[in-house]
Amino acid sequence: MVSYYKHHVFMCVNERADGSQCCAQCNAQASRDFLKKRTKELGIAGQGGVRINTAGCLDRCSEGPVAVVYPEGTWYTYIDNEDLEEILQSHLINGEPVARLQLPDPA
Repeated sequence: MVSYYKHHVFMCVNERADGSQCCAQCNAQASRDFLKKRTKELGIAGQGGVRINTAGCLDRCSEGPVAVVYPEGTWYTYIDNEDLEEILQSHLINGEPVARLQLPDPA
């Protein structure tokens, strides 16, 4: 079976009302907007390509901001748009995950 998208990226943009650590504190919405814009600019967004989705809490708040790429199930953290561009070029376009930005598998 062929997947509808080559890569489906879920980016947490969750904000916690109580002020505890969350991805929204790390400018996650702007990061998601950047990655979505870049996939469109490169012509790789949509069916057969890449889908960037907003996600609520992915339950890895202390490691945030976080994103997960499927179908591989590769979890990432990132600092800035340069990190996101590296994930885009290396993983989403060339199929090579970015080891330095990967989160460890939960125990």
